[in-house]
Amino acid sequence: MKKVYFDHAATSFIDKQVLEAMLSYFKDFFGNPSELHFLGQESKKAVEESRKTIANFFNCKKEEIIFTSGATESINLAHKGLTEALKNEEKPHIITSSIEHKAVLDSCKHLEKLDLAKVTYLPVNEFGLVSLESLKKAVLPETRLVSIMYVNNEVGTVEPIKEIGDFLKKLNKKREKKIFFHTDATQAIAYLDVNVDHLNVDLLSLTGHKINAPKGVGVLYVRKGTKLIKQQDGGGQEFNLRAGTENVPYIAGLGKAISLINNKDIQKIKDLSKKLTVKILKIKEVFLTGHPTLRSPHINSFVVKNAESESMLLLLSDRGVAVSAMSACNSDLLQPSHVLKAMKVPENLLNNSIRFSLGKNNTLEEVNYVVKNFKEVVNYLRKLAPKL
Repeated sequence: MKKVYFDHAATSFIDKQVLEAMLSYFKDFFGNPSELHFLGQESKKAVEESRKTIANFFNCKKEEIIFTSGATESINLAHKGLTEALKNEEKPHIITSSIEHKAVLDSCKHLEKLDLAKVTYLPVNEFGLVSLESLKKAVLPETRLVSIMYVNNEVGTVEPIKEIGDFLKKLNKKREKKIFFHTDATQAIAYLDVNVDHLNVDLLSLTGHKINAPKGVGVLYVRKGTKLIKQQDGGGQEFNLRAGTENVPYIAGLGKAISLINNKDIQKIKDLSKKLTVKILKIKEVFLTGHPTLRSPHINSFVVKNAESESMLLLLSDRGVAVSAMSACNSDLLQPSHVLKAMKVPENLLNNSIRFSLGKNNTLEEVNYVVKNFKEVVNYLRKLAPKL
């Protein structure tokens, strides 16, 4: 049976070059980077070389790159670390959106529950797009953090991060207390502009396993002058912001993965996604979700009339096709996507979503195979559906 992986927004394979970059730090250079002997210093060198590579990619300083276990930890450190740093002032107000990843939404709810912050959850339009005007109206004198994701992980809509960053930069010149700007850029790293000065962000989070690096390593970019309180006590690693011995092999792998990002792969994915979307939309009563043009090239999300998500996924899996219906972090909850709800997708379609997310190793042959099998699965399920 042919096997096709179209679920790169959930996780991606480890690139061979990334694996090669990691192996020597498992076998030969296994020292603790905090130690002064030669093995420790070889490990420290690997960490700092990776830090430099990633800093160059973001156009920032090396000391502004903090290694974590992934985007979830980075987001928690950004939200909770900043809120704790501001605790001696009035209770801060946070602005976020209703379609964020659960790591953002749940960290905000945690801060609300402990009465450490007030939070405004901005609505989105039918395309999953945050309105800059609604954000402007939500700003209060006590607003200290705006956290808006760069690319929605379920429907692929690209949010107006550059516009928000520009607005906040101008606004901060008139304010006594700065509003800090965080973006979860997990799904944007390989596809969009992540120059932090161009975007005017103060905090940016990412994880490695979406860009062909291993699971268990990520980054939080922290602009110089942004005060955070570490959320993990112990040693003074990562500029005293993230205690714990550095995961040297994974950090080396992440740096390599970042260095491999290139326009040729991006264009290939864009071309394949376009072909996939055109073919899928020829199937009767299948509708694209997310913005039709302002979207990341790798995420293609649809709702399908009279075909339930779980059934589609399982039947496609039986045919060797791996796809998903929503964020992998939500897929075990067996409830409609909060993203689709926020976009006001009709109730009869909330449980009928499917997401195809492509990677650099996918081919046109695979696109055609997936479309053929998807069409057969949808037709089969519709024959079984009760006639209303």
